[in-house]
Amino acid sequence: MTDRIKAKVISPSLDASFSQGLVSFFCGGELGAFNSPEFAVFPGFCDVHVHFREPGFSYKETIASGSRAAARGGYTDVCTMPNLNPVPDSAEHLRRQQELIGRDACIHVHPYGAITVGQKGEQLADLAAMAGSCIAFSDDGRGVQSDELMRRAMEEAKRLGKMIVAHCEVNELLKGGYIHDGEYARLHGHKGICSESEWRQIARDLELVKQIGCAYHVCHISTKESVDIIRKAKKEGVNVTCETGPHYLILDDSCLREDGRFKMNPPLRSKEDRQALVEGILDGTIDMIATDHAPHSAEEKSKGLQKSAFGIVGIETAFPLLYTYLVKPGVLSLERLVELLTVNPRRRFGIESNGAFTLWDLNAVSKIDPSEFLSMGKSTPFTGWEISGKCIATVCDGKIVYKA
Repeated sequence: MTDRIKAKVISPSLDASFSQGLVSFFCGGELGAFNSPEFAVFPGFCDVHVHFREPGFSYKETIASGSRAAARGGYTDVCTMPNLNPVPDSAEHLRRQQELIGRDACIHVHPYGAITVGQKGEQLADLAAMAGSCIAFSDDGRGVQSDELMRRAMEEAKRLGKMIVAHCEVNELLKGGYIHDGEYARLHGHKGICSESEWRQIARDLELVKQIGCAYHVCHISTKESVDIIRKAKKEGVNVTCETGPHYLILDDSCLREDGRFKMNPPLRSKEDRQALVEGILDGTIDMIATDHAPHSAEEKSKGLQKSAFGIVGIETAFPLLYTYLVKPGVLSLERLVELLTVNPRRRFGIESNGAFTLWDLNAVSKIDPSEFLSMGKSTPFTGWEISGKCIATVCDGKIVYKA
C-alpha cells in the first residue's frame, strides 16, 4: 500500500504522536486508496478564532457544519468565539455549547468563555466557574470599553491561569463606520472606521498587561500601528501574542467592491497596512494566522457594504490562499506558514496535536466556488480566485474526518 503514496512530511516540530499517526495510517493502508504522484502532510491546523454560531444562530452555521468545513480546510482544532445565545458567561451557559460540541463536532472544538456578562461590557462574567471548561476568555465582536473592568478581568484571568483574548475596538471612534476610513470610502461616499479605533485599545490593554502580568492575545490585527505597538511591547518582554487573518494579508481597501462579501470587522485597510502585516508575519511580531470564520445567511450578506452583516467565511480556503499568494511567490516559506497555522497557536493556547494530520495535493489547481463549501456560510471576497492546493484527507483522533 505504501508505495502508492509519496508523501512529503512538512512539520517544523515533528512530535512523536504525529509520527505514530502517520505510520499507523500509511502502513496500515487506511489512505492506501489514494493514488497521486505526491502529497504534502502537515500536522492538523489549529484556528484560535472561529464562529460556529451555535447555540442561538444555527441558521448561519452549526457545530456540525462548521466542524466539517474546518476538517475540509485541514483543521483539527478550533476555538469558538462567545457571541452566541446564550452567551457562555457562566458554567451553565457554557455547558449548552459543550453539549452540542460533544454531540456534533467531528474535530476538537474549544469554546471561549465571555469576559463580561452577555458581552455587554458592564459586569465581569463568572470566570472562575468557566475556567476549567473554556480555552480562554474573550468578548470577541466587542471591545471591553471600561479600563477598570478590563483590569479586573486580567487580574482574575491571571489568578486562574487563563488568557485574555481581546477584540480591540474603541466604540466612541467608530462613528457609524463600516469600511476602512481610506481612499475607497472617500471616493464612494462611505463612512469609514479609523485605524485608531483598533490600535488605541491595544495600547491601553498592553499598559495594563505590563502592570498585571497576565497572558494576553490580540485578535485579528489589521493596522500598521497595531503591528508597531505589539512589536515594541514584545521587545519590552510583555506577555503578548497576536493574530491576523488571511484576508488582511492578501487584500486591501483598493480591492473593495460594492458587495457585502467584502465587509468584515476590522475592515480591509490600506496597502501600507497590508504590507506592515506581512512584515509583522516575517519578523515574528504576528504569531499566528486565524481565519475569523464568520458565516451569515445569504440575506444578511446581500445588502451591500453599508447594511450587510460584518463577517466572511474562510476556514475552507485559508491554507490554499496563503500557499498560493504568499508561499508560491516566495513571500514566506511553507515551513513558516505551518508554524503560523499550527505550531504557534498550539503552543500559545496549550492545544496538543495528538497525532492529527492533514494530507494535501499542492499541485491541484482550482477556482474558489462557494457552492462547494461545507460551511453554511458562502460569503467570501475570494470567489473565483484561482488557488493551488487541495485537501485530500484530514485525520483527527485516528479517524478520517474528511476525505475528498
